[in-house]
Amino acid sequence: MASLPQRYTVTAALPYANGPVHIGHLAGVYLPADIYVRYLRAQQRDVKFICGSDEHGVPITIRAQKEGVTPQQVVDKYHAIIRDSFQDFGVSFDVYSRTSSQTHAEVASGFFKKLYEEGKFIEQTSEQYYDEKADQFLADRYIVGTCPNCGNENAYGDQCEKCGTSLSPTELINPRSMLSGNHPVLRETKHWYLPLDQYEPWLREWIVEGHKQDWKANVYGQCKSWIDQGLHPRAVTRDLDWGVPVPVAGAEGKVLYVWFDAPIGYISATKDLLPDTWETYWKDPETKLVHFIGKDNIVFHCIIFPTMLKAHGDYILPDNVPANEFLNLEGDKISTSRNWAVWLHEYLQDFPGQADVLRYVLCANAPETKDNDFTWKDFQARNNNELVANLGNFVNRAVVLTHKFFAGKVPAAVGFTTEDEDVLRQLQEFPARIGELIDNYRFRDALNELMNLSRLGNKYLADQEPWKLIKTDEARTGTVLHVSLQLAAALVTLLEPFLPEAAARLGGMLNTKKGTWPQAGRPDALPAGHQLAEGALLFTKIEDATVEAQVQKLLDTKKANELAAAVSAPAKEDVSFEQFQQMDLRIGTILAAEKVAKTKKLLKLSVDLGFDEPRTIVSGIAEHFLPEALIGQQVQVLLNLAPREIKGIQSQGMLLMAENADGVLGLMQPSSPVRPGSGVA
Repeated sequence: MASLPQRYTVTAALPYANGPVHIGHLAGVYLPADIYVRYLRAQQRDVKFICGSDEHGVPITIRAQKEGVTPQQVVDKYHAIIRDSFQDFGVSFDVYSRTSSQTHAEVASGFFKKLYEEGKFIEQTSEQYYDEKADQFLADRYIVGTCPNCGNENAYGDQCEKCGTSLSPTELINPRSMLSGNHPVLRETKHWYLPLDQYEPWLREWIVEGHKQDWKANVYGQCKSWIDQGLHPRAVTRDLDWGVPVPVAGAEGKVLYVWFDAPIGYISATKDLLPDTWETYWKDPETKLVHFIGKDNIVFHCIIFPTMLKAHGDYILPDNVPANEFLNLEGDKISTSRNWAVWLHEYLQDFPGQADVLRYVLCANAPETKDNDFTWKDFQARNNNELVANLGNFVNRAVVLTHKFFAGKVPAAVGFTTEDEDVLRQLQEFPARIGELIDNYRFRDALNELMNLSRLGNKYLADQEPWKLIKTDEARTGTVLHVSLQLAAALVTLLEPFLPEAAARLGGMLNTKKGTWPQAGRPDALPAGHQLAEGALLFTKIEDATVEAQVQKLLDTKKANELAAAVSAPAKEDVSFEQFQQMDLRIGTILAAEKVAKTKKLLKLSVDLGFDEPRTIVSGIAEHFLPEALIGQQVQVLLNLAPREIKGIQSQGMLLMAENADGVLGLMQPSSPVRPGSGVA
């Protein structure tokens, strides 16, 4: 058996500070990382949990430009939202730093300068798009044009978000600058590149031969595919004014490329946390480095960042990179641009005190091996059927019955039966079984195993029926509750990595604190006579109305997206002004309305248009309006449309209506009441 590392450095992908965190981020990165770190702490291992905001790059400057603020104001806003959301959700970072800090600028600059001075970069001059009106080179995201793959006219210079194709700016058809709208020109510019191709043999040995067995299949497979396709030099600088300035002469107006800059943020954050001893967690071979990321960051953390560390020479390499797949929402891909997401800060507002419910659902449904789907109905079902009816029910029965029958004191065990001994034997096996799954980054299975412990307790209580047994055998009843409370005590420690708030509440009820992981399965954790505190519900049922409100919020978002994306029907052929003048448009007041017999769509309307007699108009609006609701409404009418017989009724005009993206009709009305018969100018 391999010896345990002396210490652990665990990082979680730096969230980009141009928007809040959503459930996809949590399920993919931050929740599994937090479970792993909390477990290591319970094992009394030396571990530092590192994260911070990624605050450089083009999307920051684009958002700042749109909002009319500075990039610093953008990152300050979202850094605070993200930091506070993580804290309220119970993500237990040792440090949450940011890449706009002075510490980071110094560490990133020093990293670049060492590689530069040792000749680890190559310099290349290439042609890149330049906006002559804005007088600056354009980063990929500042260029839009027509995608050569699908024809989308608003594809970015690095990717078409409609078809997902990766692009380079020169592939776009009719490229234009997002700064001025002008067609950019190609100009020469010099940049520094990390020669990934020179490290290809080493990467192949380190990844393909060294980590085939211990890295997740999705991580290993993506890395092998990249290496097999052949690696190429990758720029580490770019022309931009927001970021860490390139610290060499002749590099004015250039900053470190964000993909090079951001992972160094792990190192600078550790230095913020431990100014004097940070190097131990990054340079000592006895330290185990683990990166938690989403699958879209695999290449950066498994190929590019390790190559940077190898080129530097002073740093340890990652031992594992347990990346998850993507989480979808109600059958659709989560999209920040479409606001199709469950945002963490909004969830915490809508479900106060219920962070653990979301932690449970996201872990139980974690996209560890394939993309999974989050639905609000599943969220409700898992809370009500698993947390309330299983875990909460077991704890509640054990505590309530102890208060009812034994004044809240743990009763003594008087002679264990075979059933008692079997339950206690199984109890002692749970910590090692759950721990092994966590050690292998199988958090979903570990959570299920934890729930098996409460299932064991529920079954034991159901089989023994202490609520009936008390009538005939008080001593035996005491033994059953004694055994049950030992299971509940184990849950205080074993539950904590997954549901820390619930674990703390349970510890309060049992009047005990969490212990170390190996001690969690002790059959005598709560001795006879130990006084319990008052019981309380660990979880509460989530009602239909609560979930329906969340579903409606998503439906409203979907409708708003459809309206924003709706394309107007093509314009009809032009008419002459003389032809237009022939149309007689008037305002009329509806006097009466009734459905036309044997039809679904037709209403017969009597409309006052200022003449001696009202006109009869047949209109196909019965599916959109109640007849009685129309009486008294003023509408626009095309008066001189030739009469037409509809279902035996002579129709003497046409109502003008407007149709929205859902096909729902609305009345074309004056902004204030006017005299019937008034013309429409």
